[in-house]
Amino acid sequence: MGPAFGQAPKQKPNIVIILADDMGFSDIGCFGSEISTPNIDRLAHEGLKMTQFYNAGRCCPSRAALLTGLYPHQAGVGDMIKYKGSPAYQGFLNENSATIAELLKDEAGYNTIVSGKWHVGLQQSALAYNRGFDRSFTMLNNGSSYFNSAPLYNDGSKITFMLNDKEVTRNDTSKYLTQAITDFAVKSLDEIKAQQKPFFMYVAYNAPHWPIQALPQDIAKYKGQYLKGWDVLRKQRYEKQLAADIIKKQWQLSARDKRAPAWDSLSPEEKDKWDTRMAIYAAMVYRMDACIGEIITKLKQLGKDKNTIILFASDNGGSADEVKSLSTVIQKSGVPGSVNSIDSYEIPWANVSNTPFKLFKRNTHEGGIATPLIAWYPGHIKAGSTNDSPGHLIDLMPTCLDLAGVKYPTQFKNRQLTPLAGVSLVDAFKRKPYTGNKTLFWEHEGSRAIRKGKWKLVAESGQPWELYNLNADRSEINNLADKFPALVNQLKDEYGQWAVKVGVVDWSKIANL
Repeated sequence: MGPAFGQAPKQKPNIVIILADDMGFSDIGCFGSEISTPNIDRLAHEGLKMTQFYNAGRCCPSRAALLTGLYPHQAGVGDMIKYKGSPAYQGFLNENSATIAELLKDEAGYNTIVSGKWHVGLQQSALAYNRGFDRSFTMLNNGSSYFNSAPLYNDGSKITFMLNDKEVTRNDTSKYLTQAITDFAVKSLDEIKAQQKPFFMYVAYNAPHWPIQALPQDIAKYKGQYLKGWDVLRKQRYEKQLAADIIKKQWQLSARDKRAPAWDSLSPEEKDKWDTRMAIYAAMVYRMDACIGEIITKLKQLGKDKNTIILFASDNGGSADEVKSLSTVIQKSGVPGSVNSIDSYEIPWANVSNTPFKLFKRNTHEGGIATPLIAWYPGHIKAGSTNDSPGHLIDLMPTCLDLAGVKYPTQFKNRQLTPLAGVSLVDAFKRKPYTGNKTLFWEHEGSRAIRKGKWKLVAESGQPWELYNLNADRSEINNLADKFPALVNQLKDEYGQWAVKVGVVDWSKIANL
């Protein structure tokens, strides 16, 4: 059944999925940020905000979940793109998964485009041009300089960009990466403009993943704005979220991460350094938003905007990585934000990005796994609507199939497919009764969680289980594990059954592989 929003459309809708990288829950204007994101905010104002949507906590697993509609382990990408001794952690998309592009192309005649970060495997079978994409400009790694493809790591590994099936190099005079990703997307739309076929386009920005590098004019726009500090900024974002009904008034602002100093304890020199770091990060988000605006403008110019749905999300929460302390990363300390500088914005600012939640990318507490989801579909999704039912990136595949009128097959090209884990979001788009996935699960490098209704059981690697009532306390401040031991055991058992089903392995036994 296709998207019968009142009546069946004459043409299947075009579908655009835009994914940010390492962008926290509160980093866009409509979710509380002071960063200027007018284009994303416009999509939210004219569409739907889903305020309790989730990713898989880190780049590779989230991308695998988005592309396949499966939990990452089911697709073979339970961790990163390095083999970890188990099929669930093989590090590339497996044969029992299909991508949205494969199914929309073969089952519904869609043109398919991907531009940006791929990061779901280095094997030929897992590359975009072998996974259903007609046109592809992809970066296979986790990160890159925004100005070239010089190595980031001192182990000799290179940054690999692919143009369809050919490797390409970005040199020191290359345009800013966010712009290059956008330009390929826009150019691809121009190339298919005369075709009557619908299109699926996946735009996977690398921004604002480290190294924090941005255009000088964009950095200048934000320099000095962060001298008020992270303590003030977290409170301001929290107040904006409350005013916009992004969060409930009973959810408190979590405490500043204990590893971050009080802003007022810093020297003027330290404050200036930290202000610069966040100004660069803000500039990266600002430029990504401007580029999203270029895509929206192109859709309108081609007359495609009226029959296109755009979905926007982030692959995980803000990152606590301290790049300057990583022995694996080449150390460069040029002008901050330039091609000659490799740096990150670290724990204190990532704590701001994830307002009001605690912890970060890689963690399965809310700070690591919460993402905005914005859905824009003129004439079909009510402008300015919100939905607080739980959802997950695994839901995007069934949603796309639902919109295109495609049934998920049991087999595809002689491959037996794992049944979908996600559910369609179309009822949420239509404001019909929608409860989402009644139970959701996470596991990443030993960090693990289950959310069932209002209850969430979560534990970081090597730590005891914690229990939270997310209706009352989504900030995960009041641990109720001691108060409800029977519920802890019930949820722990349900998590254990899922873990066995998808192939979760004791991380302590595979971490060093």
